[in-house]
Amino acid sequence: MSQAIHFDPIRLPPEAEELRIEVRAFLAEEIANGGFDPQATIMKSGFDRAFSKRVGAKGWIGMTWPKKYGGQERSFLERYVVTEEFRVHNAPITAHFTADRQSGPVLLKYAPEHIKLDVVPAITRGECCFCIGMSEPNSGSDLFAASTRATPTEGGYLINGTKLWTSNAHNSDYMIGLFRTSAPTKENRRHGLTQFLVALKQPGITINPVRNMAGKHEFNEVVFDDLFIPEDHVLGEVDGAWKQATSELAYERSGPERFLETYYVLTELVRVLGQNPDARAAEGIGRLVAQVHTLRRMSVSVNGMLQAGKEPVLEGSIVKDVGTIWEQALPAKARDLAAFVDAEPGNRAAFDELLQFATTIAPKLTIQGGTTEVLRGIIARGLGLR
Repeated sequence: MSQAIHFDPIRLPPEAEELRIEVRAFLAEEIANGGFDPQATIMKSGFDRAFSKRVGAKGWIGMTWPKKYGGQERSFLERYVVTEEFRVHNAPITAHFTADRQSGPVLLKYAPEHIKLDVVPAITRGECCFCIGMSEPNSGSDLFAASTRATPTEGGYLINGTKLWTSNAHNSDYMIGLFRTSAPTKENRRHGLTQFLVALKQPGITINPVRNMAGKHEFNEVVFDDLFIPEDHVLGEVDGAWKQATSELAYERSGPERFLETYYVLTELVRVLGQNPDARAAEGIGRLVAQVHTLRRMSVSVNGMLQAGKEPVLEGSIVKDVGTIWEQALPAKARDLAAFVDAEPGNRAAFDELLQFATTIAPKLTIQGGTTEVLRGIIARGLGLR
């Protein structure tokens, strides 16, 4: 069944803009006090538990969640502003961001009450780090082909298999993993997958580093060898987690992080070109700014729809598809626009260093969180074209 793609014309409310002023003041103080260096953070992991705890103390993790679990019951649009400012300032948010963006909402929707009361408040305090276990060595972005098995045993399940490309697993306390509990059927290839909450600091789990082209340890291989998971760590419906995971991806794919990951290249480009760029450079910057503004409007719209209780899976997929292509192409466009700028080291040193780094990490941007091909398949299916 097809559905229309629609972006609601949403603007940020006054309370969101008031919050922006508060967030900027917090970040300025953090930078002034040496809490983090915006430029250095770009080329590091961005994992800083101390910073996350300070953010948690401000009430800016789990902002939209019920107060019962440590949340603030604020709007998705207010959360959007916090995320946007943190990304633009290159704040070290890795320790809490995945839990804040998607793992917490999954727990709130599907976990037993005692787990919610135990784990979710720790997330809001910035004390609990999550990763997502979806991709596997022989399935990649084809999650239907996941083969890591969860076999029923007395009191729970035994997990055997491997997850790959698991971002930040080596630093995480928990994983929300998608494991196979039954074989798929001819009628429904999506059948047979179940979500589990997995505590990572226990026997039966081996985490091996997978370094990217920049030499950073961000990805991991996670190997499960007869890992026991208690029955109460099942999240939602046994064999029916595909719909749950799809809904989760609406949160993962729609935020400003999906087009701001190389944004620092644009700000450095503007600095290098100076106050009076030539016509060619001025036009190039104008096009880039218009494009990022359009992406921002789309992303704000999706977050407004989430606030309204909708599940904008198709719209979120479009934001992720177009946004990651834009941020992936940005380094090459910036290099072209800066080709004739004075090569004096003092003028270009920082720009060239950041440009080199952004170029190196750019290939991953259209892969993480769902490849371009997968996203376009979701969009086409939603439109009734396949």
